[in-house]
Amino acid sequence: MKKKNFEILRVTHLSGPSIWTYQPIIEAWIDLGELEDYPSNTIPGFYERLTGMLPSLVEHYCGVGERGGFLQRLRNGTWTGHIMEHVCLELQSLAGMPVTFGKARETDVRGVYKVVFRTDQEQVGRKALELGKALVLAAINDEPFDVADAVEQLRRRIDRDYLGPSTAHIVRAAEESKIPFIRLNDVNLVQLGYGAKQRRIWTAETDGTSAIAEEIASDKTLTKSLLAAAGVPVPEGQEVDSPAQAWDVAQDIGLPVVVKPSDGNHGRGVFTDLRTREQVETAFVGAEKEGSSVIVERYVQGQAYRLLVVGNRVVAASRGKTITVQGDGHSTVLQLIEDQINSDPRCGFEAEFPLSPIRLHREPIVQLELQRQGYSAESVPPAGQTVLLKPHGDLAYDCTDEVHPEVARMATLAARVVGLDVAGIDLVARDITQPLDVQQGAINEVNAGPGLLMHIKPMEGQPRPVGQAIVDHLFAHAEQGRDCRIPVVGITGSQHTTRIARLVAWLMHINGKQVGMACQDGFFLDTRLVDPKPAVNWEAGQRVLINRSVEGAVFEHNQHVILTEGLPYDRCLVGVVTDMHSDHDLTPFYINTAEHHFNVVRTQVDVILPQGTAVLNAADAQVVEMAELCDGKVIFYALDGTLPAITSHREQGERVVFLNAQDIVLAHGQEETSRIPLSSLKPSKADKPEMVMAAVAAAWALGIKPELIGAGLRTFNATPSKSY
Repeated sequence: MKKKNFEILRVTHLSGPSIWTYQPIIEAWIDLGELEDYPSNTIPGFYERLTGMLPSLVEHYCGVGERGGFLQRLRNGTWTGHIMEHVCLELQSLAGMPVTFGKARETDVRGVYKVVFRTDQEQVGRKALELGKALVLAAINDEPFDVADAVEQLRRRIDRDYLGPSTAHIVRAAEESKIPFIRLNDVNLVQLGYGAKQRRIWTAETDGTSAIAEEIASDKTLTKSLLAAAGVPVPEGQEVDSPAQAWDVAQDIGLPVVVKPSDGNHGRGVFTDLRTREQVETAFVGAEKEGSSVIVERYVQGQAYRLLVVGNRVVAASRGKTITVQGDGHSTVLQLIEDQINSDPRCGFEAEFPLSPIRLHREPIVQLELQRQGYSAESVPPAGQTVLLKPHGDLAYDCTDEVHPEVARMATLAARVVGLDVAGIDLVARDITQPLDVQQGAINEVNAGPGLLMHIKPMEGQPRPVGQAIVDHLFAHAEQGRDCRIPVVGITGSQHTTRIARLVAWLMHINGKQVGMACQDGFFLDTRLVDPKPAVNWEAGQRVLINRSVEGAVFEHNQHVILTEGLPYDRCLVGVVTDMHSDHDLTPFYINTAEHHFNVVRTQVDVILPQGTAVLNAADAQVVEMAELCDGKVIFYALDGTLPAITSHREQGERVVFLNAQDIVLAHGQEETSRIPLSSLKPSKADKPEMVMAAVAAAWALGIKPELIGAGLRTFNATPSKSY
């Protein structure tokens, strides 16, 4: 039997809002060829093979709206394009990047489909498409396919190209709070918000995390002295520079003691409960390898805890547990470690695993604990014998609700003393439900850039929304994300859109805003032409939005950019639509009808904020239809103030802009708010009144006073000044 196949014609990554959705997607054009004649229910065994490979497809609701919905469609008969959509989504989800949005739509060419699916990272999405095709064809042609290997390939791509789990958790919290984000590098530097309202994070560090505070936190001796001066309980200790001095200090402090590096992290090189000279001197050698110097300090009895402080409150807490193995009478310690600890599927070196493997030959701390008990790696403990490996294991057990208020107060005080807005506070206490001073508990360390995964995915207990806590801290006065946004104006169409953009930017400028603009005339910062190359593209838009000095932004768009890149922002305050025409031939994109063009241009209206305004050309019937799509208000503009759209809008008490006796009229309901004489404008503008009215309406929507709009029209210079 001839193998069935299909061809991927084109793959596009749409980075921003598009005709499909507000989110980044992969759009693949697929030619099914002969498979157009073979829906899923006509291929013997296909349903069983595909669901056997991906049983988790049962969770896809699809258009049915219930669990197993997609499987119903699959059993009853659906086409390969639709199946590809769901397979690509599921592969990403299995690899640790949960995504749900997808669509598959026929074009007007038989057998050619546009398959769309959400992806949080372009290269991950492209890899999912490649693997998804291979999996679907294997199921169709009854061939083997290694799903585990495919998922692992995707997981490695996510690890390489996408945000780390902690950063991704914060970004998802920002998205849920309607706060836009921009990834600023290929690792974990992310901008939340736009322009002058932005904040930045790098994993659990923020742009409010002081470099001085980080330096203090990395110096354990300095940290302890500052905490002690503020009344925070800390274990007394001293920095030492030799094994002999370490033993001398240990005797002065009183045994048992802890030996650790002065600037280590993640618990590496920390030796606890040391009671003999041999143990102390051996620990000195191990600790010295992990830091620039070594500290000997009092050993505090109890369990290890990590409290996460964000702003001025404890938002999560985890405890560690002792790590042990149980002897069986015939396995060595090394074998017991592999069988009872390292084989646990929750155990791994990557950040997403809550437990860390034990590599005995690389962990002198474990070796020391074994020596104390008279064991080595090759020892065979008796059956039932418990062998201690680490007294304080992975901090992976949630105890947030148990933290005593006084303990939380000390933790937040410690963070403030060091100067960190986000801090991981390590402490030891017998009972976290009691104050530290009644049990001789102490704070051992204050950590900058703390790990979040222990709180996001604890081994036991309730996951904590620490990403949301960090977002709330950064945008303390956020209301639906408004204080993270600057006014954004988007302009779509083919009628004088460049000039409209320039004029709107000028009116915002004279209203006191530092304005960034990307349009056909180039990239502008305020009135300066920074780059004369046409800037109607995604990259130029991002340049505007990442600039910290920008207090308002103006963008010119066309249908071609919406189809090939998406809009460079997630939402705008004002969206202007002049017409439905395109300066580009869009037939290669299967855009052939007026309805197709409408669906492209409506993207500009779909992204308007609920508190925003659509500025629409009342003389274009299709543009008028877009008014009902806007989540915010609408201002119609036209030369003729008697058009049905204008008169009806005024009767509803809404705003319009029109021409009357050579005056531009701003009307709110039946009341004329202001008139701007065309005769007062420069000839270059007066002979294009539709362009001027669109800009006037946009400025009015931004809250600029009519008197200032009139002054701005008189002073606008169409020739940009250049930046040298």
